[in-house]
Amino acid sequence: MRFYKQMYPMVRQLLCVLIVGGLVACAGAGRTSKFTAEEEVDANAQSPDLQRRSAIHLQLAVEYFQQGQHKSALESIRQALLVSPNLADAFSLRGLVQMDQKDMVHAEENFLHALKLAPTNSEFAHNYGWFLCQNGREKQSLTYFDQALKDSSYVTPIKSMISAGVCSFRVKDLQGAERYFMLAFREQPNNPLVNAKLAQVNFEKSQFEKAKFYIQKLLKEEIFDADVLWLAIKINTKLGDKDTVSQLSTQLRRRHPNSNEYALLQRGAFNE
Repeated sequence: MRFYKQMYPMVRQLLCVLIVGGLVACAGAGRTSKFTAEEEVDANAQSPDLQRRSAIHLQLAVEYFQQGQHKSALESIRQALLVSPNLADAFSLRGLVQMDQKDMVHAEENFLHALKLAPTNSEFAHNYGWFLCQNGREKQSLTYFDQALKDSSYVTPIKSMISAGVCSFRVKDLQGAERYFMLAFREQPNNPLVNAKLAQVNFEKSQFEKAKFYIQKLLKEEIFDADVLWLAIKINTKLGDKDTVSQLSTQLRRRHPNSNEYALLQRGAFNE
């Protein structure tokens, strides 16, 4: 299985599951996300019983969403909103579910409504940023990732760092991508995806020694997926290290003989 295809579902979980996992951390015991004044008045006006009921519905929605049961997740969100009509977390979660369903029009409406209710909430800013990036609006998405990253109380900034790097790379902003990935590297220097992306960015920038440093971190962790080996081969080819290229080529042939990367190697297509 290809490393990048393995890792992006993991990133999706980082971007989605971690987001929803903290939405209902403490029914009746205060909330971790930020409130606008209007939201806080609405929450405080509810009885503990109503808060508990809406939290239960939202937790069920989170669990259904994690299991891919979109219809049940949306129904639980609807029930939560019947109890707490201004529950911003419910609107942001509904946006994530609808985004997963490819219902982009309604997803955007819900992300924006969540931000209207809680404009300083970093999780909501991140969610909408990722939505924009996934829908061809990469440059616009960076505004929302940066908003999230400016919040010193933001619990999971690395997901916005990685996302902003991915989105910058998509529009060939190599300097921006490297800046965001380096922020993530400082947070988690052994994160495989961060090291893979830094290797890729530095290869594109013709910084081959730096690219080798990051790809070696993956190889030391015995991550020998076809795309990792192929990038390592291309880096070492640029550096003129024929012995390492030979060793990596043997690995690619033995481990992934039917891969597209091995076909590229056989053709000598190092620039594709």
